[in-house]
Amino acid sequence: MKMGKGEQKSPGKRPEKNVGRILWGYNTHGCDGRDPYDADFIRRIVRIPESKHTRKQERSGKEMRTIRVTGKGQMKVHPDMTRITITLEGYGWEYGETLEKASAHTEKMKELLEPFGFAKTDLKTLRFDVETVYERYKVNDTYKQRFNGYQFTHVMKVEFESDNRRLGKILYALAKSSLKPEFRLSYTVKDPEAVKNELLAKAVQDAAAKAGVLSSAAGLRLGDIQNVDYSWGRVDFEVSPVSRGLGLCEDLACPASSYDLDIEPDDIETEDTVTAVWEIL
Repeated sequence: MKMGKGEQKSPGKRPEKNVGRILWGYNTHGCDGRDPYDADFIRRIVRIPESKHTRKQERSGKEMRTIRVTGKGQMKVHPDMTRITITLEGYGWEYGETLEKASAHTEKMKELLEPFGFAKTDLKTLRFDVETVYERYKVNDTYKQRFNGYQFTHVMKVEFESDNRRLGKILYALAKSSLKPEFRLSYTVKDPEAVKNELLAKAVQDAAAKAGVLSSAAGLRLGDIQNVDYSWGRVDFEVSPVSRGLGLCEDLACPASSYDLDIEPDDIETEDTVTAVWEIL
């Protein structure tokens, strides 16, 4: 719409610049040999705000000097949780039959643990597999194989606050069970996240101390931290002081109703690393 004489254009919101159109225009109409995707060129055209470090570098004409240091955090943590890893196995000729048997065995295991204060949901699955089973046979000096059903393997765990009396009763029940489970005893910590956070803090403190020593020895000063890199690797908080063969009494005539155990696990030694970059002045 045309404006009459004396009318002034009312101030309005300035339309946003189309970055793609600007770059395309420079690319098609020439940009004095510059790469239209060069960072400095784009910053001047689109007016991207510069960081303090960028302006500082441009004024000084020098690149920022940095120091990169890896720090290590180390801790000893006393385990306060007991973990029993239970493995159930079974066979079936049909696939569906094998799954039904696996489900029935798992339900029996949950019922076995209920009298010791566990809910059925406390038994957690770590791994579940169903594999085809083959058997080898010999015909005229030639070995062949044929289908021989399916095998399921169900690995589960149950955890509880460390209590040797409770542990002895649970192991006794497992050893006497008709399911004939394999089980492994280990110890862990109740709050692994809190331990991880403390471990990372120690690693950063170690990196800062090392960076301070190195820069001071070189007659330099540390500036602001520029980057922190953490591997996010898994930190394992588990110790197994008891071998796989516990040597437990499996005789039905065993007089006790539980095992008298006196197990005191050693501290868990763990470590993690962090890599940090500082500006040096």
